[in-house]
Amino acid sequence: MGQLISLRRGADSARLKIAARQIMNDLAVGDSIAVNGVCLTVTDFAAGVFNADVMAETLAKTNLGALAPGSRVNLERALRLGDRLGGHLVSGHIDGVGEITKREKRDIATLITIYAPAAVMRYVIKKGSVAIDGTSLTVVDYGPDYFVVSLIPHTARATVLGDKQPGDRVNLEGDLIGKYVERWVTAGQGTQDMQDTEEENPGGGSITGDFLAKHGFL
Repeated sequence: MGQLISLRRGADSARLKIAARQIMNDLAVGDSIAVNGVCLTVTDFAAGVFNADVMAETLAKTNLGALAPGSRVNLERALRLGDRLGGHLVSGHIDGVGEITKREKRDIATLITIYAPAAVMRYVIKKGSVAIDGTSLTVVDYGPDYFVVSLIPHTARATVLGDKQPGDRVNLEGDLIGKYVERWVTAGQGTQDMQDTEEENPGGGSITGDFLAKHGFL
């Protein structure tokens, strides 16, 4: 975790100055750092501090604009190819902002219920993955407009989620693979594949139950 030192607002943008320790090793200008799950670019840095610019779109679609000096934030460097993947693939592009509606202890676990917009809920499945302020978590349960995750004590201590309470807003990112699957199913695979699909599925490139059954998926 890091701590916000300042948030300087421009007309339609902002500059974040963040104090950090672990992620500063080998840091370079232009590197990507996820701040509460939002992929930002390091514009300059000094000992224990880095700066990042935030554009209007990011301020409008994430919770970064609500941060105040002293706020703790989750920080993560970009994944190196070949590294162990302990969570799930996260792009740092936020799908929506949710709100914590319930927090309860159950033995060692902390269950957190989060209201989420439809743009996020479309990718939520039981036992699937979701990123909350950049933290990869497993979905315990879900309903039409909410889902539940469970924090082990380590996650509660090591991330900002341990301090979050009902009413707090969090950045949400749906599963990246789920997005590609959705896109493939609704738009086809490519020019040649679309042509093949058109021949076998007259009337369009969309995938139907009959098409899936014919090709052994059902």
